[in-house]
Amino acid sequence: MAQLIKLQDYVSRYETDLYRYPSQFVRLKKQQWEKMKQHWENGDLPKPSPPVQEWADEEKDSMKDKLFSLFKKKEDEEEETIPEPSDEDLHLDMDVSQDIHSEEELKASFLNLVFDFQLRWASSTIMEKSYVDNSYHYDERLRYLLQRFPDNIFVMYNPVLKIKNAPVELETVLITPTGIWCLTFLEFEEGTAYIGSGERFWVKKWGDGEEKVLNPLIGLKRMERIVHQIMRYAGVELPIYQAVISRNGYIDYPQSPVGIQFLDKRIHHEWFQQQRSSSSPIKSVQLKAAQAIMEYCQTTSFKRLQWEAASEE
Repeated sequence: MAQLIKLQDYVSRYETDLYRYPSQFVRLKKQQWEKMKQHWENGDLPKPSPPVQEWADEEKDSMKDKLFSLFKKKEDEEEETIPEPSDEDLHLDMDVSQDIHSEEELKASFLNLVFDFQLRWASSTIMEKSYVDNSYHYDERLRYLLQRFPDNIFVMYNPVLKIKNAPVELETVLITPTGIWCLTFLEFEEGTAYIGSGERFWVKKWGDGEEKVLNPLIGLKRMERIVHQIMRYAGVELPIYQAVISRNGYIDYPQSPVGIQFLDKRIHHEWFQQQRSSSSPIKSVQLKAAQAIMEYCQTTSFKRLQWEAASEE
């Protein structure tokens, strides 16, 4: 499962220690899965816990339709002066509230819970929290990126960077052990065909209809330029790739520009499998690249006491 290191302008755990959290996430996720599977095979999954207030047990996560909570931290006992907890301060707790009849159902539930957990880690630290747009919980594209790609890939989703004192929102950046992918998605109705050109608008054809859509290369090229400049300034040597993804449509661009891949319905699966099959461990150059971009990211958050006070009003 890919790691969501930055979401929009939300505060992220990875901002506090990018060199620690990726390996911790992989280790604890593996431990939790093995523990959960063993309980399920033994038929002794615990009963659901009663609901509690969000901040009081933020990491405990006893929301409805959850099987368990991950990476629990006792935030209700922490104050501004208390440092980040060590690994020993983290433990796992399961909370089952639905029947599971097969290992496939168990895996699906596990992935959904880790997805929800990642949204929390990508919008909070021990002492801060950001308001998360509820739409991200139901974002199919974000689920695709997190649930179907491996642990060694970092995802930045709609990150907001401060470039020359101006905020710039990028689309999707995947940081892998072997390269950085700048991605833009072009997905509407199933089977839609897109006619690419160097103009400001492309032609979108679906059924008997035809209309114009904004040229996706405009934002893609801007994103690549920004990432390239950051990598050059940071002295990071990692290839940067550009791609337009259309999982349910077709892209036709007769004289397409060099260096841009069009991953439409015909070839997306092949590219996807290549990314999934990578067994390379997380590399130091990958961490350095992620850190370099993170330093330009904007963050909007509230201190814990401010958040609690606002909730009580």
